[in-house]
Amino acid sequence: MPLSTPRPAASVADVLSALLSEPGRPRVTWYGPAGERIELSGAVLDNWVSKTTNLLVEELDAGPGTRVLLDLPPHWRTVVWALAAWRVGATVATDAHAAAATADVVVSDRPAALDLPRGAGVVAVALPALARRFDGELPPGALDAAQSVMTYGDVVGWAPAVEPAEPALEVGATPVPHAGLVAAASGAAPVPAGSRALLAVSDERGATASALLATLGVLARGGSAVLLRPEPGDAADRAERIATSERVMARL
Repeated sequence: MPLSTPRPAASVADVLSALLSEPGRPRVTWYGPAGERIELSGAVLDNWVSKTTNLLVEELDAGPGTRVLLDLPPHWRTVVWALAAWRVGATVATDAHAAAATADVVVSDRPAALDLPRGAGVVAVALPALARRFDGELPPGALDAAQSVMTYGDVVGWAPAVEPAEPALEVGATPVPHAGLVAAASGAAPVPAGSRALLAVSDERGATASALLATLGVLARGGSAVLLRPEPGDAADRAERIATSERVMARL
């Protein structure tokens, strides 16, 4: 009897569920400044997203209609926060200039520098891999992600149902609705199914939305994303070395 073809992912919840079909397989690998390398297997990525989802629901009451500003550069932590926000049906915005004044939740590595809206939930994110606390000024009432996320459960306790017509990602003039998010992400990552794909990212926040879409697209196709932030001077050589060592099959 021929093997059945897996049903394509239609939602972020489907994408996350599929990660556990091969829990030990690398799904997101991050190469950052000064030789930093972080690898998240399917199980580890799902665990991070589950904990972050629980924080969003239990601490910040996030769900459909909640606007979450991710004031972060392209980074593996940004991917985790975006997947968790989409898991609860929230809207992700990445433009601090456009969204800071009206966001319901602000997730930032520089919260003290933003004009934060009154009543918004604020989460301070430390980007270095080994950070155990946020090394900066915390606004009154802000959560320290490095300390808070790890206190939540490894499995999503409860999450509101996603409303398909609600916006999932504010990018360009027309937001991407939840119903079309996975399709839009797949279009942003035209790689063969199951590919180990290399995505060179900048440290510019204006590139965050496109990096999130491309990473989700790779995951939705059953693949694995290698996020590389090039360093000055040896960007091309470093990319070639990493592509070889990581057995990259496609580039974005």
